[in-house]
Amino acid sequence: MSKSNLSSIAVEMPAGAERLADEQPEAAGGIGTLRPDPEVAAKAQRRQFTAENKRRILREADRVTEPGGIGALLRREGLYSSHLTTWRQQRDEATKLALAPHKRGRKSTVNPLAEENQKLRQDKARLEQKLKQAELILEIQKKASEILGIPLRGLDSGESA
Repeated sequence: MSKSNLSSIAVEMPAGAERLADEQPEAAGGIGTLRPDPEVAAKAQRRQFTAENKRRILREADRVTEPGGIGALLRREGLYSSHLTTWRQQRDEATKLALAPHKRGRKSTVNPLAEENQKLRQDKARLEQKLKQAELILEIQKKASEILGIPLRGLDSGESA
């Protein structure tokens, strides 16, 4: 190729590449060729995809019909096939949640365990009251048997009279 053909080709240069090409054309490998920026970030930052970006990519992947089209899409977007799998699962789960029946009205602020706990406390208090009453009746029966002179056999040891 001649120099006139090289000047007519539009090349998209990364940020900071203009400086490198202007200052050192020979060091950069000649006219029109650029070296990548060798600086690497101290800590890698995880990519984040917006919901709209995920939907757009999934729509494109769903429209692909020719063989190898999804691979080309993944290479163009810089993704892995696991991204598509995860995003499809998320989309399906969101659809299920959106279509599921929901209770109407405000959500209850009452804790169901607190209600059960209250019922158990009431039952315990009722049973304690019955126990006190049964013990009182037994005490009265003991005193009545003493007054009447009726011997009680084995009442203290748990045997019935």
